[in-house]
Amino acid sequence: MAERERRRTPPYGGVFVARTQVMTQADIKRATWRMAHEIVEHNQGSNDLVVVGLQTGGVWLATDIAAAIGEIADTDTTHEKPPCGTLDVAFHRDDIGLRPLLPQAPTKIPVHLDGQAVVIVDDVLHTGRTIRAALDALNSYGRPRTVQLCVMVDRGHRELPIRPDYVGKNLPTRQDEMVNASRQGVDIGEVHK
Repeated sequence: MAERERRRTPPYGGVFVARTQVMTQADIKRATWRMAHEIVEHNQGSNDLVVVGLQTGGVWLATDIAAAIGEIADTDTTHEKPPCGTLDVAFHRDDIGLRPLLPQAPTKIPVHLDGQAVVIVDDVLHTGRTIRAALDALNSYGRPRTVQLCVMVDRGHRELPIRPDYVGKNLPTRQDEMVNASRQGVDIGEVHK
């Protein structure tokens, strides 16, 4: 869970306290490799593919996915490592005015997206509102041929009709629980003041 989400969740500014680890570091690596292979298979290679991580939680996963695709590409000379970028969706969210506006980091898209297959990457998919904002933000960088969604954890509780194409783990949770995903693993817990 990104620091931004912790600051927005009551108790505001609380500390995430892990209760249960549901994925280890090894599980994260295996899921990353599996999703990278699925992306290459679904797109019939890695040509015209761009990986974009959402600030802040999806950046580490996007970097790892792009690196894994690059290693897969090394074994098959018809493919190449895809460019990897970052996207901050703070100004495209539909809850501006309801929550504090917290820009995280600059957007860096290394190529124009016209005609590309773009894979949006995030750590945890919850309501779908961040992904909706990401779709709006992508329009500033061109018109992709296709947009796909890759997440490490899909925890349910969708408020918008958004479904991921690639999932590391489906993890049904309660509304009051929090999920923290990182390279070290995935934890379920609560935010305490």
